[in-house]
Amino acid sequence: MPVLDGRDPAALQRAAQALAAGALVGLPTETVYGLAARADDDTAVGAIYSAKGRPVGHPLIVHVSDEAAAMAFAAAWPEPARRLAAAFWPGPVTVIVPRRPGVASLSAGGQDSIGLRCPSHPVAQALLREAAALGVPGVSAPSANRFGRVSPTTAAHVQDEFGPDLLVLDGGDCEVGIESTIVDCSRGHPVLLRPGRLTRAELEAALGEPLHERDAAAPRASGTLTSHYAPRARVRLMDGPSLRQALSVLPAPAAGRPPTVAVYSRSARPPSSVWPFRPMPADAAQAAHELFAVLRELDATGAALIWIETPPADPAWDGVRDRLQRAAAE
Repeated sequence: MPVLDGRDPAALQRAAQALAAGALVGLPTETVYGLAARADDDTAVGAIYSAKGRPVGHPLIVHVSDEAAAMAFAAAWPEPARRLAAAFWPGPVTVIVPRRPGVASLSAGGQDSIGLRCPSHPVAQALLREAAALGVPGVSAPSANRFGRVSPTTAAHVQDEFGPDLLVLDGGDCEVGIESTIVDCSRGHPVLLRPGRLTRAELEAALGEPLHERDAAAPRASGTLTSHYAPRARVRLMDGPSLRQALSVLPAPAAGRPPTVAVYSRSARPPSSVWPFRPMPADAAQAAHELFAVLRELDATGAALIWIETPPADPAWDGVRDRLQRAAAE
């Protein structure tokens, strides 16, 4: 099945009909591409877990067209969720709230809470509205990649992961490039579970109160396992001086063999063009936008190792730093 233009009304209708029938669809959002199924059908949602190889207890995020649509899944709408939705929806923030009993249990990983997000991508919004007209209240849509691997930010990435049989709507390159911020609003005080493009300061300004740190009682949430977002190559994070020192003693690759090392750095370059290299942007938002595409590109060189300069400690880099630390985890 070819990738379809997400701006084509006929393609949107075809995708909405597929969702209504319980099939999977590759969906563009402003963060990353998702592998979508109707969230109210556990059989359809089960196909997501199967296709990704994802543990069934690892919950999915449900995507809805607006705050009103979220009420089909929420048993309550706490004040922190209301404030975050008012400030950032449609946009790249997921709120975890109490789940309506009997609804989307498999999407929630069996928990009594559920993660909800309203994406801003125009193709995602159009598909959600088209599907709602066919009786689909929302879609579960984790990143459209094999579990634990690099997230997709283009339609081609999705097709590379799942082959030509999956219906994929092409919405262009994802603007944000890393997954949504996740804030737990289900326990009376807001808790940051996963950083994203939005900074802690932006979130706290909208909330009118500080974010709490994750604790042992926090619900399970998408993309929070220690090891995640990993290419086939081993990722190693190094500060600038350590990376420059390592590159200075890097031996030349054997003739005719794939490069041992690929490099993604702001301040260091390999000593020779035989080593795959991409310069890391100085701007955090631009680095987030290209991060997963760069990891896929460097991985495709066949390098056994990807050496990456550790992002700055500035809060604007929290989302990028989080993804790279998980990609580098054993």
